Amino acid sequence: MAGVLRSAFPRPPCRLQTVKKGAESLIGTEWIRHKFTKSRIPDKVFQPKPEDHEKYGGDPQNPHKLHIVTRIRSTKRRPYWEKDTIKMLGLQKAHSPQIHKNIPSVNAKLKVVKHLIRIQPLKLPQGL
Repeated sequence: MAGVLRSAFPRPPCRLQTVKKGAESLIGTEWIRHKFTKSRIPDKVFQPKPEDHEKYGGDPQNPHKLHIVTRIRSTKRRPYWEKDTIKMLGLQKAHSPQIHKNIPSVNAKLKVVKHLIRIQPLKLPQGL
């Protein structure tokens, strides 16, 4: 029955819409798939800034050993990789502090979600 209806009512040819964005023209909706991927995060987000040390009162020659990390913003309406990073860091519950080491692998994860969290140095007596 479906074959009879298809032959009786042929589909009109689909036309792709050309979307103009800046100087380049993009066809259809394929550009939307690439719009929200990790590759669109600028590299400067992951580069250390010298003014960060002044802002947080840190000493680059003698850094603190541990971070106190607290999630202060929601992960709703955030990309999947930010939600995954928050889960890896154990910050599913808002305003519950977690302690993490000050090492490059953890710091790279923290930089991805730095707009959702608060990072404070953990200062212990005797400089531990």
